[in-house]
Amino acid sequence: MNTRYMKKIVLGGSLCCCMIATLTSCANELDSDKYFDDRRSIESVFTDRNQSLGWLAQSFAFLKGPLADCKTKDTGVDGAFFQCFGDDMVFGDRDSKLDLDGNARTSFNALMLGDYDEEVGKNAWIDAYKGIYQASIFIHNIDRNVKMTDEERADFKGQARFVRAYYYWLLLRKYGPVPIMPDEGADYTQQYEELAIPRSSYEQCATFIADEMLKAVDEMKDWNRFEAPNNTDAEFIVRPTKGAALAVRALAYIYAASPLANGQLLNGTHPSQVTDLFARELVNKDGTPLLGREYDESKWARAAAACRDVMECNAHYELYHYGVVVNGTNEMPETITPPRDGDFSEKNWPDGYADIDPYLSYRRLFDGEIGLTGNTEIIFTRGYNLGDEIKSFVAHQMPSSPLHGWNCHALTQKMVDAYYMSDGSDCPGKDSEYGEGDGSTRVTGWTTAQNYNQHKPLYSNVSLQYANREPRFYASVAYNGLRWWNNNPNENDHYPQIFYYRASGAERNNGYSNTSRYLRTGIGVMKFVNPADYQTGENDWGHITNKYEPAIRYADILLMYAEALNELHGSYQMKSWNGAQTYTISRDIDEIKRGIRPVRIRAGLPDYQDAEYANQDVLRSKIKRERMIEFLAEGKRYYDLRRWMDAPVELAKPIYGCNVMMTSAQRDQFQNVVQITSLPTVFSEKMYFWPIHFSELKHNNKLVQNPGWKYND
Repeated sequence: MNTRYMKKIVLGGSLCCCMIATLTSCANELDSDKYFDDRRSIESVFTDRNQSLGWLAQSFAFLKGPLADCKTKDTGVDGAFFQCFGDDMVFGDRDSKLDLDGNARTSFNALMLGDYDEEVGKNAWIDAYKGIYQASIFIHNIDRNVKMTDEERADFKGQARFVRAYYYWLLLRKYGPVPIMPDEGADYTQQYEELAIPRSSYEQCATFIADEMLKAVDEMKDWNRFEAPNNTDAEFIVRPTKGAALAVRALAYIYAASPLANGQLLNGTHPSQVTDLFARELVNKDGTPLLGREYDESKWARAAAACRDVMECNAHYELYHYGVVVNGTNEMPETITPPRDGDFSEKNWPDGYADIDPYLSYRRLFDGEIGLTGNTEIIFTRGYNLGDEIKSFVAHQMPSSPLHGWNCHALTQKMVDAYYMSDGSDCPGKDSEYGEGDGSTRVTGWTTAQNYNQHKPLYSNVSLQYANREPRFYASVAYNGLRWWNNNPNENDHYPQIFYYRASGAERNNGYSNTSRYLRTGIGVMKFVNPADYQTGENDWGHITNKYEPAIRYADILLMYAEALNELHGSYQMKSWNGAQTYTISRDIDEIKRGIRPVRIRAGLPDYQDAEYANQDVLRSKIKRERMIEFLAEGKRYYDLRRWMDAPVELAKPIYGCNVMMTSAQRDQFQNVVQITSLPTVFSEKMYFWPIHFSELKHNNKLVQNPGWKYND
C-alpha cells in the first residue's frame, strides 16, 4: 500500500466520521470493523495469509442480517421478511406498533400503508458501506501478499470485487441510486464538505456494478463452484464465481431497463420523452436527474444479452430436476400427473417432463433435501451462513399444534389464484372479487375418502378449490386440510391433518382463537418445509433442516431473458461479455421460449399458446405471473412490483382470503372468499424506495433523500 493510498480511503455514509477519526490518529492502521480483537497494521494483515483471508471473510460478513435477501430484520419487524410485504404473502404476528412490553414494533399494516419512518431499516445502508470499505481495502492491498500465488491473489481480489459490487446492487435495489465511492479513495485530509459525494444516477450505478462484475470475471478462477461432486468444502462452495458475477450484471441491467428507472409510464406503454412525477422529484441538489427521463429500448436488449451471457457461459447452469416417483409416501405424496400435451409429456428432460417428478423437482430445491454440491441451478448463495434465519422463516410457517410453530405466515387469495390448474388453465373464479378473470365462479364441494384418487393428493374434507392444481401449488401452499409432516418422537400423529377453522371445543388451535397466532387469510405456506422438520416447543429450531439461501438461481436468469426480449420492437447487435461473439437481440419467439419453456417443463405445465407468445402485452402479463409463482417467498415480488411500476395498482388492491371467523361446522362459509379488512393496503410513491436515515444525510451534505421522506429529524 503506497503512501498516497495510506491517506486515501473509501468513505461511505456513516463510516465517514469514524474513519476520519481512526485514520488521523494512526494513519498506518485501519479498523477491520470488529473482525479482529485489536487493530492490526496493513503490513501485518496483508503479508500474512490467514489474516488476509480473514479480512476477505469479513468483507462478506455484512451480507448477514439486514442485508440478507431472505430476511429483513432491518424492516423493524422482529422476525418478519420482505416476502411478507407484497400482494402474495402476509405476516400476522404483529398487529400493532407496540408489543406487550411497550417496545416499538412495526406491523404488517404499518409497512403496507407506508406508516414507518426513516429510523426503520437504517442498518442495511450502514452495513453495505462497511462491506464496501472492507472489500476496497482488500482489493488495494492483497497484491502485496507474497505468501499467495498470483492465481490465488487474483481469485481473492475478484471475490472482493464481486462482493463490493454486490453491496452496491443490494443498495440500488432497495434505496435506488446511491453514492459510488471513488475507487482510488477519498482524501481524509480534505475539509468535511469536500468529502461529500452526491448520489450517482440509476444508470451510473447499474453500469458501475456491471463493469465491476466483468472485472471480477477476469480475476476469479471458477465458473461454478457447485458442480464438482467431490467438493465438500462448505466455505469454498459459497464463494462467488464468474457465473455469479455475470448473473448480478444481468440483474443490474434488467432493473435499469425496467419502467421505474427507464422513463416508462405506469400503464406499461413505452413512448420516448416520457417522465413521471417520481422521476422528476428524485434529483440531486444540483438538479441532476437520478432516474431515466427518456425511454431507451436498447437497455432491454443490453439486459437480454447479459442474461444470455449467463445462459451460454462455461458454468453449465440448468434447472434442478428430480426423477419420477411412482408410488407416493408420507414424505413424497403423489401429485397429479402432468397433462398429456403432445409436447412436453412425450419428451424426457430437458425437452419435456416425461421422466421427472415436477412436484419433487420444485419442492426439493428449497426444503434442504439437496445440498449445494452438484446443484446446477443455484448461481449465488450465502449457503447456510445466515444463522437461523431460514429456519425462523419455517418456524413462522408451522402450525401451532402439534408442531409448535408461530402459525403466522399466510398466503393471499390472489397468490392462490395465480397458480394454474394442472392443465395450464386458470382456476375457476380467479380474481373474481376484483372484477377480473373470465367470469367463472369458484368451485364448491369437498373431498371424501371415496374420491381421493380423483383429487389426490387432497385428503378428506378439503375444499375442491384446491383440487387438480399445478405441482408448484402443492409444494408451496398449506391449504386448509393439508397433512403436515411431524417427526416429533413425542407425538403419536406423524402426519396430522391441519385445519384453520376458528377454534371450537377440542379442535386443534390453528385457527382464530383471539390470539395473534393464526393465519389472517386461512391459507398457509409450505415452501421451504422439509418432511423431517419439527419442533418440540417454540424456537426449538434444532430439528428444522438446514436450508441454503437461494439468492440467485438460474430460473431467474431464464425468465428475465424472456422478459427483456418481449419488450423489444427493434433488432440489436450486442457483444457478449468478453467480446468473443455478437448476439442478434430481438423479440424472437424461439429465443423467448428458451427462457420460458424450461421453467414450465420443470413445473409440469404445458407451454403457452402461440397466440400468447405473439401478443406482447399478453406475454408480459404471463411472464409476471410466472415470476410471482416461481419465486414465491424468495423476496423478489416486493422488488418486481416496484421496478415494473405495478405497485400502485397491485398493492392497492384489497387482500382476500378465507373467512377465518367460521368454525368447522361452518366450513362452506369458511371457504367463501372474503376481504380481510384487518389488512388494509395502499401504495404511495414514496414506497418505491426505502428512506435514507437522517444520520446519513447529515454526514453527507450532498446526499438527497428519496421523494416523500423527511430530510431531518
